[in-house]
Amino acid sequence: MTTPYTSFRVMLILLSLALPGDLPAAGEVRQTVASAAITIPECEPRGGLPNFFAKLEAGGPVRIAYLGGSITEAGGWRVLSREWFAKQYPQARVEEIRATISGTGGEMGALRLPAHVLRHDPDLVFVEFAVNGTGANTARSIRSMEGIVRQVRRHDPRAEVCFVFTFSRGMLKELQANRSPRVVTDMKTVADHYGVPTIDFAPEVARLERAGKLVVMAPAPEKDAPAGGPIVFSTDGTHPLDAGHRLYLDAIVRSVPALKAVGRPGPRALPAPLDPDNWETAALVALDAPGVLRSAGWQKIEPPDGTEKRQRISQYFPGVWAATRPGETLAFSFEGVGFGLSGFRGPMTGLFRVTVDDREPVDATFFDSYSYAGRVSHKAWFYPHDLPRGQHRVHIEFLPGRPGRAAQKEGSAAAAEPSGPVLQFAALLLAGSLVE
Repeated sequence: MTTPYTSFRVMLILLSLALPGDLPAAGEVRQTVASAAITIPECEPRGGLPNFFAKLEAGGPVRIAYLGGSITEAGGWRVLSREWFAKQYPQARVEEIRATISGTGGEMGALRLPAHVLRHDPDLVFVEFAVNGTGANTARSIRSMEGIVRQVRRHDPRAEVCFVFTFSRGMLKELQANRSPRVVTDMKTVADHYGVPTIDFAPEVARLERAGKLVVMAPAPEKDAPAGGPIVFSTDGTHPLDAGHRLYLDAIVRSVPALKAVGRPGPRALPAPLDPDNWETAALVALDAPGVLRSAGWQKIEPPDGTEKRQRISQYFPGVWAATRPGETLAFSFEGVGFGLSGFRGPMTGLFRVTVDDREPVDATFFDSYSYAGRVSHKAWFYPHDLPRGQHRVHIEFLPGRPGRAAQKEGSAAAAEPSGPVLQFAALLLAGSLVE
């Protein structure tokens, strides 16, 4: 019987037999092959992870935090790596701090780090934000990632940090031209300054794809598919299937000897910052905190349907507040350099206007192409302009109107839309501290 997997294999074979009209000369072939090598390093140990390995070898509890988005949220490389360390070091009790929220990047990571990671006293923090991004530009990327490292080391100078770079198909052309994406080079700038090791999962994926041993995106192979075919990495180009997650684990395992070979256990020094406006001071603030002024129409509600199962909202945020009437407002003051809003996107999502001090207002929404009928999910929004260090006043107004019509996702059940727009917030995200 012909299966989807068989059809897919036949397609690959036919593609491999298609030859170009003009074959290059032998010298050109050698030059092409030589330039085809992907030499982006998989692991750059820098200062290594000496405190982490010393604690593993000593035995007792060892806590690994996983700070990242949906790729780490899945029960893949996160679970596999924790289990591998536990098996290699049976004298230790390896525990996991899961701090994963799909669709979140480095900015959100820096601002939720104290509440979601540091209060659990990690020994190692894996930071995964290469796919979702770390900021709108290099300056914002460095500020957010530097903020993560400095927060961890101020909390515990013996705690280790390791950046991991996951893969998405949009990176493939750059990787195969021996170029790392901007987000990765930004993170490496921070890693170089602080001696933070990095593990890049992406080069091996790109090498296997070039060799014809891996397909980045295809229907998932059947469980009884014959062995020997190419690895199907994902069905969407980003989120690995089981085989893709095992490739990520393999990269960590290959990196361990290098990570163990450098550095000595002891407190980590904290050098002068790359950017004095980095997001080292961070706070995730509830909407009912002292100093937050809400108009009368805001009501505290249960997390929107579906978000609890997918994104564990009640475990990560202090509460959800909703307004259904345009004209409702929020206001607060903070001391710092930047801020954001933690909210929800869905077909009913409304518009809001943000005014900081006497600057021009910024109109925004959580609505996007993922705001289809029947699904509501968490999304973070960040004020797009840099702010000078100091105290700032913020005023948020719920605007009338709707940003767009919800797209009905193919195959999903239709959901009744509310009669009007709604705003739902889970927290204020401050690169600084609230002024009460």
